[in-house]
Amino acid sequence: MSKRILYLVFSLPVCLYWTGSVSASTPPPTPSPTATSTPTFVPTPTVGGAHVYVPERVNVRSGPGTYYEKVGVLVAGQISSVEGRTTFGEWIAIHYPEGTTDIAWVYSPLVLVRGMMAEELPVVESPPTPTLQVVPVSGTINPEYTSPPTRLPTFTPAPPIPQPTFSTPEFEGRSLPPIVLIASLFALGIVSGVVAIYRQRE
Repeated sequence: MSKRILYLVFSLPVCLYWTGSVSASTPPPTPSPTATSTPTFVPTPTVGGAHVYVPERVNVRSGPGTYYEKVGVLVAGQISSVEGRTTFGEWIAIHYPEGTTDIAWVYSPLVLVRGMMAEELPVVESPPTPTLQVVPVSGTINPEYTSPPTRLPTFTPAPPIPQPTFSTPEFEGRSLPPIVLIASLFALGIVSGVVAIYRQRE
């Protein structure tokens, strides 16, 4: 029994050493390369002759004006063949959708005309101006209804301002002339001045 125990004690380190050396000599697994997708290049279609290039998104309308119906958009990078322009060149007539004979319009400052000068494009007649729809007014108006009369404010005149009256004393049945009053006051002033000077000297 003791021999078996001693055998197990001595054989355990040997087994552990052999197991570690085997695991250390085993190379780690090599990862397999992952397949990457290559982007597909989509070439831009080319248009022969005069065409417009769209640097940024622009609206496409049925006529040369913002009051015409919006029929689509052209995104940045798109091109479209040109049919003509308006009289002053502010709108360009293009084939929309591309590849058809349908005519639509784009605002010229938002696109670039290539293949021909914009001034050399032929003038294209504009479509009829769209008519505005009449929106009915909700509710009905009673023709027998009359607005109540408006009461106007009444004007009350201000009371009259009393005017002071001056009366002159009578002199022997007659009114005293104003010149006599003025002369009397002037003489009284002179006398008062003389008396004041005399008192100052004393």
